[in-house]
Parts: sequence; C-alpha cells; structure tokens
Amino acid sequence: MTPPKAILSWSSGKDSAFALHEVRRTGLADVAALLTTVNETHERVAMHGVRESLLDLQAEAAGLPLIKVKLPWPCPNEVYEERMGQAMARIQADGITHTIFGDLFLEDIRAYREERLAAAGMEGLFPLWGRDTQTLAREMIASGLVAHLACVDPKQIPAALSGRRFDEALLAELPESADPCGENGEFHTAVTAGPMFTRAIPVTIGETVTREGFVYTDVMPV
Repeated sequence: MTPPKAILSWSSGKDSAFALHEVRRTGLADVAALLTTVNETHERVAMHGVRESLLDLQAEAAGLPLIKVKLPWPCPNEVYEERMGQAMARIQADGITHTIFGDLFLEDIRAYREERLAAAGMEGLFPLWGRDTQTLAREMIASGLVAHLACVDPKQIPAALSGRRFDEALLAELPESADPCGENGEFHTAVTAGPMFTRAIPVTIGETVTREGFVYTDVMPV
C-alpha cells in the first residue's frame, strides 16, 4: 500500500525529531512538511521558547518545508482554533490526510488531538506511542541525536539542568520522579543534530531566564 501523505507536528524538540526519524525508517507515512506554532510577538516556538531562526535551520536540515502557525501572546483559545483551522484547511487542500505526533503516553493529549483531527477530517499517527521511555531516551542518544534542554519546569527537576545536553549524564541526574523523556512537562528540548537531519546545526548556549514559573535557556544558532 502507498503510505499516506502526512505533516509532522514539529515542536523543535527531540520527540518530534525522533518521530520523523522513525516514520522515515519504517515508511509509515510520506512526510510532506513540518507544522509548528510560533509566538509571533517573541518569534519563538510556543512553549519550548526556541528561536525561530533555529527552527528554520531545523527544517532546512530535515529537508522539509515548514508551515508556521503564528499565534499572539497571550493567545485566546478561539484565536488558536481559528488559525489552526485555517492552516489545516490549506494542508488538506494539498492532499494531506494525516498528522504525525511525537507523543509518548499521555492519553488525554492523544484523545484531544484525535478529536480535533477527526473534526477536520484527518487522522493521527503516533510512531513513538507506548514505548518505554527509559529505553527510548537511550535509543535517541545512541542514534546520534543531539539536543539541549531549552525549557525546564523547576517544580519537577532542578533549574540548573536548563541548557544541559540531553545525554546519559543528564539522565543520571534526573530525579527518580522525572520521566527520562520529559513527557510530563519536566523539560523541553531543542534538537541540533541526529539521523533525521542531513547536517548538524552549530549552536551556542546563551543566557538563562525565568518567565512565568519556567526556566528558559537560549539555544542560539552560531
């Protein structure tokens, strides 16, 4: 069977990046583009706080066009729904029927995504779903994936880990209560190299700031 044409929900982090790698490796879908929500006020990826300039380089390294959904800050839910609906209508007009997500195990998030997709006449694909996250985290690292913690929830893991590379040393320092992939919101990452990219993206680690209870570290393209 011909694999379905899909877009990939791109967060700029390791899970969406590894989902792209898995889809390409298995032939689960034909990935036509990446889709990302961007804070139009600060020109950064929503939640992760990753610079739009790094986001553009990620898409280039992945060899895929990037669809940006620009959102105001703060963003009322009705504005989010309207702009995402407009983007999905354009995507469907291009013959795209599926959306790929890097979600791992949060049932409520998956249910929400599937409900919204069904309303739009699309289907979801979850290539990493249900994988043991201890094993998955180490598979990512072993694959050559390079990522740094761009956002940390200091209520769940030490703030000092923000900006650190996602590697075996980091995993060893995470509290036992933390998911090694950060699926419960412990941290978010910015990917700069890996098997999903044709080349590594040189970056430097910039300043760390605290905003609205979260710790952000600037991962800046060189």
